[in-house]
Amino acid sequence: MPLPESSIPADATSWMEGLASFLAEERGVEAILLNPDQRKVSVATLGIVNADALKKRLDVVLRALDARFGTSSLAAHPAQTTEAFQLQVRQLPSKDVLIEKPSCPTAPTFWKWREFAWPEPEEIEKQSREEWQMLAIQASICGVALAAGWIIETFNQLPATVWIGCFIVSIVFGGWDAAKDAWEKIREGQLDIHFLMLAVAAGAMAIGAWQEGALLLFLFSASGAMEHYALHRTHREINALTKAAPKMARVILPDGRVEARAVASLAIGDMLQVRPDELFAVDGSIDSGETAADESNLTGESAPIDKQKGSEVFSGTLNLWGAVTVRVEKLASQSALQKIIQLIQHAQNLRAPSQRFTDKFGTPYTWLVLGLTAVMFFVWWLALGIAPFQNNFITGQKSAFYLAMTLLVVMSPCALALSIPSAILAAIAWGARHGILFRGGAAIEKLAEVDVVCMDKTGTLTEGEMRVKAIESFPPGREDEVARIAVTMEANSNHPIARAIVKHGKAQGFTPGELAGFQSLTGAGLRGTVDGQVTYVGRRELMEQGEFAGWVGKIPDAPLGFTEVWVLQASLVGRILLQDTIRSGSKGVLEKLKAEGVETIMLTGDRRAAAEQIGKELGLSAVFAGLKPEDKVATIKELTDRGRKVAMVGDGVNDAPSLAAAYVSVAMGARGSDAALEQSDVVLMKDKIEKLLTARELSLKARAIIKQNLLISLGAITIMAVSAIFGLVPLTLGVITHEGSTVVVCLNSLRLLFGRE
Repeated sequence: MPLPESSIPADATSWMEGLASFLAEERGVEAILLNPDQRKVSVATLGIVNADALKKRLDVVLRALDARFGTSSLAAHPAQTTEAFQLQVRQLPSKDVLIEKPSCPTAPTFWKWREFAWPEPEEIEKQSREEWQMLAIQASICGVALAAGWIIETFNQLPATVWIGCFIVSIVFGGWDAAKDAWEKIREGQLDIHFLMLAVAAGAMAIGAWQEGALLLFLFSASGAMEHYALHRTHREINALTKAAPKMARVILPDGRVEARAVASLAIGDMLQVRPDELFAVDGSIDSGETAADESNLTGESAPIDKQKGSEVFSGTLNLWGAVTVRVEKLASQSALQKIIQLIQHAQNLRAPSQRFTDKFGTPYTWLVLGLTAVMFFVWWLALGIAPFQNNFITGQKSAFYLAMTLLVVMSPCALALSIPSAILAAIAWGARHGILFRGGAAIEKLAEVDVVCMDKTGTLTEGEMRVKAIESFPPGREDEVARIAVTMEANSNHPIARAIVKHGKAQGFTPGELAGFQSLTGAGLRGTVDGQVTYVGRRELMEQGEFAGWVGKIPDAPLGFTEVWVLQASLVGRILLQDTIRSGSKGVLEKLKAEGVETIMLTGDRRAAAEQIGKELGLSAVFAGLKPEDKVATIKELTDRGRKVAMVGDGVNDAPSLAAAYVSVAMGARGSDAALEQSDVVLMKDKIEKLLTARELSLKARAIIKQNLLISLGAITIMAVSAIFGLVPLTLGVITHEGSTVVVCLNSLRLLFGRE
């Protein structure tokens, strides 16, 4: 269901500004209390207030703000105030955010607090369905009354008042929704398409063209119902993902009892009981027990993933066979699944560049049409001598007013206004259903323009599931110490290499040591104090400085195809050798991109020899190895300066800067780092590189359909407007052509929803 533009200010840049506007405008509402993590909202009212009407208005505002900013931005900026409304904003110890109007000290004692449920996607989908169904009913009644009036008038068997009455019924039902929308705009000092349609219908009735007026509103209401149906389909496709999110969980209390709680109320550290064939409620880790999980809804990988003590589990994934205890590591609102859902909801409200362009000229174009129609009325009347209001039934000459109404109809930009958003929303919905998340229309349009694709190696071209193959110490004999130190340090990282080392350490039963002073050395490794000794873990470059420099020439490079991680202490030097495997689909994807004229480049921090071996095997256009994050950014900027449109594909924290620098950024997998997801325009949710081709093909299809829609809408307006100026188009044909082009545009966009992968 589209959100009313008046629900939040167009220039609102935060949750606080949107809520402040709502609170300032609502009489009788004194304060709002929100908990963004638990999705709770309470409103303090003073005096007599219509609770049902208040809830509807509040739902509209919350949905709009939720979609535009996400609840995370409210939690991140709780103290932001809006001086324009002189409101007081406080964050309470419970993490609730309280926004209240200035009042006397005794006023709060008279407040009546009302708690409302936060609008959920299922509710939005239901309202969307009800809205298009209501519009369809209105359009149906309008059509039946129109047909009845035409039959009675044609066969002339009843008095004129009967068929005129039928046309009036048709006009009322066909124009009811348009009248409501037009009135809202008029109150804001704006005119839109709905006003134009009503003006034409009123004009047609004024000159006795009842049938044409009713036909116009029937086609207009029918196309409106179709538009809302398309939006409902979009909501339904997108909300299918949210159904994977559990609503309740069993919490193990300190006394051993088990209590059912809403997932939204869970706190970090809570212990959950998860039985076989149940969904994991939130992101967490196995505290006790063993099982396997089906994570296909997040990663697309159908094979069960073994889970032991310490293993990560993700919200919405399925516990296959073991009864386990899970420790909550993230709030429900911060889970991997919720991040994806928020990305989709946010995407629906980000407009494409071409859509923003059409939005800008919408109101000026309306005034242009009204002005041109008024000018042509006087030209036909005063310059060409056509009767102003009376049709000439002898010569067949229509009045100047009739011609003006025809011109007004054919120049109304209904189809033009729907050309872009209908295609964008359909593309977002299809992508979400197939594991591709576009963060708005801009991403859809831009991906088709890309002529260079830069890719990280680990986790993008390769599986990203590194395996420890060997542990070496220099001198030999202290391999277990090397592994134990590495496990201690890497336990604080989420990089694929770190996960592999920690997994290996747990399998071997290594107990982590005491860690202090931990810090990340961007692009180089980690530094910390393990068991009282300063320790470095990371790339070979760490050995090129200080007291370790003498070791470089004594130790051979790692074998080709292996990645090395160095462990350095004053009394110990060692390395861990890991190996990754190339994704099965990588070569095919790169060959397809090359066939389309897209250059493919690897940007990796790994050693040149290993990177070039993979690059040669996959047929990459170029390989840049041994890069730090800033080096990747510099490479992308250099390509951009040469006029190239660069897409960057990555999944790790170290990829975030280069993702931000690219023309289009693509994150691999729903389990990619938060930093990578935040910087990405496109998320390949199922962690398959083949989805990059699917996303690009969808982008190309969407752009083609947008161009087709613009050609259809602008072509219809241009041809019919010229014909109307010369009086060659009857009002009935103008109505059919205008609304017909709108229907064609909607149907053309809906083709995207039914495409195959």
